[in-house]
Amino acid sequence: MKNIILLAALLIYSTLGVAGPIEISQGAISNTTKNSNSVFGSNLFNGSFANVTQTGYNPNYVVNVNDKINLKIWGAFEAEQELVVDKQGKIFIPKIGAINLLGKKNSQITKVLQDAIGQFYKDNVYVYANLQTYQPVTVFVSGAAKQPGLYEGLPSDSILQFIDKAKGISKIGSYRNINILRHGKTIKSLDLYSYLLSGKLELFPFKAGDIINIGYKNNYININGEAANIGQIELNKNSTTLANVIKVALPNPSATDVLIRRFNNSQSEVLTYSLSDTNVQVLSKDQIEFISNNNQKNIHVTISGEHDGASNFVVNRNSSFKDILSKIQFTELSANSQVHVFRKSIAKLQKNLITSSLKELEESMLTASSATTDESIIRKQEAKLVLDFIDRAKDVQPKGRVVINTKSDLSKFILEDGDVIHIPKKSHVITVEGQVKIPSALTFVKGISVNSYIEKCGGLTSRADEENILIIRQNGEVKTYRNSLFANTNVEINPGDSILVLGKVDSKNLQITKDITQILYQIAVSAGVLVGL
Repeated sequence: MKNIILLAALLIYSTLGVAGPIEISQGAISNTTKNSNSVFGSNLFNGSFANVTQTGYNPNYVVNVNDKINLKIWGAFEAEQELVVDKQGKIFIPKIGAINLLGKKNSQITKVLQDAIGQFYKDNVYVYANLQTYQPVTVFVSGAAKQPGLYEGLPSDSILQFIDKAKGISKIGSYRNINILRHGKTIKSLDLYSYLLSGKLELFPFKAGDIINIGYKNNYININGEAANIGQIELNKNSTTLANVIKVALPNPSATDVLIRRFNNSQSEVLTYSLSDTNVQVLSKDQIEFISNNNQKNIHVTISGEHDGASNFVVNRNSSFKDILSKIQFTELSANSQVHVFRKSIAKLQKNLITSSLKELEESMLTASSATTDESIIRKQEAKLVLDFIDRAKDVQPKGRVVINTKSDLSKFILEDGDVIHIPKKSHVITVEGQVKIPSALTFVKGISVNSYIEKCGGLTSRADEENILIIRQNGEVKTYRNSLFANTNVEINPGDSILVLGKVDSKNLQITKDITQILYQIAVSAGVLVGL
């Protein structure tokens, strides 16, 4: 996973050989692509269906009153007539009598008539019949249509023709949630994407009074960049795979990667993947951009947190943190001294370290010996808890935070592709989490000790590890606090700090206790989360 921002104008700027930072507004991605505001499928309903009737053969059409039947009989008895289905649903054939056709399918007409006539003429009589004209029906088009109303057509007309007569589907309407109702019950549900993508559309006979209900769109993504289908694409649920997105978006041959901008409350993150990562989950409301990553001269940097101005920068590959820092527009609420960087290479390194530690822990747990039967039982119970902890810890994703030391030469801190420079918002709150009785957020009071904040949260739980209490600054800097009479407890609390109380590890094996404690520490520092045993 890569946390980066990339803009559609990359290729243009890179070919111009721009050396300095290029500022791009928050909405640059969506504005770089032609027709990026269109809805996939919106060009389907342009009046072409409304002006055409479905007069072709429909085997499933059900014969109705006033339908016209073209009948031909030859052989021992000959006749050719156009017969009208009367109000009783019958046609009358001279010398034969009345034959009921009401409710019969179009595909059944010839056989029904053949069987009836065959009762009078056993041999050498042949019958052919076809439906000459259909009776019109009126169908309601309701829901998220542009012009809901009552529309007339033939029973054999497709749903596309009726929706087109209603001027198509509105911007908030669904192409994937369309229901046909008859007598208040849903008789068929349709997904027009099957027609848009493969040309498949099931035909069925409409009856007078049927309702076409167009649902409202709930889940969608926005496509930009190097793809054939640009704009909004509807999802039939709140998530899908990149593979399914590719099927609809149809990336250009030049596309190599995909950017996913994801919004979470007021924050956003941008993830980048190769097009080969087809199992990646795409969520509703994501903004997707297909890009070509063939240019190696520039890198892409994101500015997040409390700031004004541009959030996305394309800079020269040898640009430093100092170079980009001068481009950031801080606000009065920006915690300038707490700026830090999230770096994907560091996140990968942290993940590898945790994975390696977990592997060693697992091996130690599985190879530990027991001297007695009772000890063996305890070991077995303990192993179950530890292995469960390992499974949960494997899912942790480190953030890859780089703490900025303001005393260092920031011109030598070279940026990497995908770096996210985060500017925290000034805070007057202290959060206390982990093994305290009432995890809370408290207002900052200068001079108040760590113990005082913990006491205001009800004190430590019986599971608390008093030797491993972490103080994490807004910039990611970590201080260790030990709640002991014999330890140095002189740790100053600053506004915006988080107090994390780690859990105690109870194990008869001292090495396993040490290993788990170290892993808990690694996870808390790298990912900012607490995982209990």
